[in-house]
Amino acid sequence: MSTGRWWREGAFYQVYVPSFQDGNGDGFGDLWGVERRLDYIAALGVTAIWLSPVYASPLLDLGYDVSGYTEVGAPFGDLATFDRVVRGAHERGLRVVLDYVPQHTSSEHPWFRDALSGRDGAHRDWYLWHDPGPGGGPPNNWASAFGGPAWTFHEPTGQYYYHAHLPEQPSLNWRNPDVQRAMFDVMRFWLDRGVDGFRVDAVWRLIKDARLRDNPVDDGAGSFEIGGAAAHTTVRQVQKYTADQPELPGLLARMHTVVEEYDDRMLMGELHLKLERVAALGSRGLDIAMNFSLIDAPWNGVALADLIQRYHAALPAGSHPNWVLSNHDRSRLASRIGAERVPGALALLLTLKGTPTLYYGDELGLPDSPVPGDRARDCAELRAPGLGLGRDPQRMPMPWCEKPANAGFSAEAAGTWLPIPAWAGRFSVESQERDPRSVHRLVTELLMLRRELPALRRGGITMLSAHPDHLAYLRGDGEEALLVAVNLSEREQTITFDGSGRTRWSSHASTGDPLTGAVSLAPFEARILTMTGAHG
Repeated sequence: MSTGRWWREGAFYQVYVPSFQDGNGDGFGDLWGVERRLDYIAALGVTAIWLSPVYASPLLDLGYDVSGYTEVGAPFGDLATFDRVVRGAHERGLRVVLDYVPQHTSSEHPWFRDALSGRDGAHRDWYLWHDPGPGGGPPNNWASAFGGPAWTFHEPTGQYYYHAHLPEQPSLNWRNPDVQRAMFDVMRFWLDRGVDGFRVDAVWRLIKDARLRDNPVDDGAGSFEIGGAAAHTTVRQVQKYTADQPELPGLLARMHTVVEEYDDRMLMGELHLKLERVAALGSRGLDIAMNFSLIDAPWNGVALADLIQRYHAALPAGSHPNWVLSNHDRSRLASRIGAERVPGALALLLTLKGTPTLYYGDELGLPDSPVPGDRARDCAELRAPGLGLGRDPQRMPMPWCEKPANAGFSAEAAGTWLPIPAWAGRFSVESQERDPRSVHRLVTELLMLRRELPALRRGGITMLSAHPDHLAYLRGDGEEALLVAVNLSEREQTITFDGSGRTRWSSHASTGDPLTGAVSLAPFEARILTMTGAHG
């Protein structure tokens, strides 16, 4: 693993590039826009930017369908602009983590086009091909994440190819050493350009069962499936043979040797598996195994405390915790738990032990923005319209100012790739920077506290009190100890503790008066106390 501590002690900020800032006036976010907003990101106080894919792509899955791994797609910019973004980020003390998409390519990638040329094509076994099953149908029952069979028949060569997602996203055969060499060289290409690491997309799906055994049908008993994107629309399956295969840890270890060729680089991986398995893989080739469990957790103190304790108990020695509350695949935080609970939820995210990952707009408390069917852009909605599987609502263009025309995301005359609602200006950066108790101000304060207080970056965590309506825990110990208390309800809550403390930060109050034995929290308030004496 990396010897540096920047990824252990900092905070990540996910920039979903199409929705962050349009820099060339075409209504679609790009690297020119990211470059323009580097000062904003640095001022937030995060440590690293995670960029969504900006590779050459037909954009059926908004960049997660790659047709050229060592190119920047024209809608996003060019390599020179990418280099300026990396250089500008580094000049501001920011690290840059690039989304790496190794599970599949686009069907327009030259490798797959060659694979279609015939069974003896040089790249044929770079993908997963198989003869038809009995009766001429697919080889097995494996289902696509976006609905329907995961096998598509190629009539000219008489075989099926496998795609975990869209038919236009054929899955690579990671058992092939040539694939490994080529994809490791892709990593080196970007590492040579200065990226500080990769977020590895769909990493839990990289290896499939060599015997092509059927997946069991999901009986609804809590099996893992696709996490975050569209669920299967026609078949629900336990991914017993299409995810987390025994060879995965060894492959991740080999992938990590590539970043070890460079100074202080890292890998974090997207894993939608059971919590204990995510924890285990954090010491098996990944510096950070992304933990999405908070997204689906019931929003009450007892459930949250249980989740936090189970996760930390499952982490192997040397494994580093991670927490995620939102991303480009899931409904936004405000729409899931209510706008009034957002400050407390973000306080939780930014004070738990481990590396937090913010999604662009989290710092504004953005809700989902409904998208009419005729404006849909997400492939999940386009392939299965009307089923509520689309991910466009959580990808609303970032509102930068209060102007009614495009909210500063794009030139006023431009048509934006997704609609910007009339209410966007109320959530804008411009309006929130003027409000001393806005979500934006609270997030910047919390990130500043993370930088200032070693207990938040490195301290241990001890659960102090868990109730359906509140949660309290200690970070660190001795003179550095902090008490974090979050009221999850609309009623005042009182949390007792041994010793005394003083309010260091609150989402509501500004007083620093000493408290002894108890702290009273206003509805939905989050508070951090510096502690003295006994703590719990």
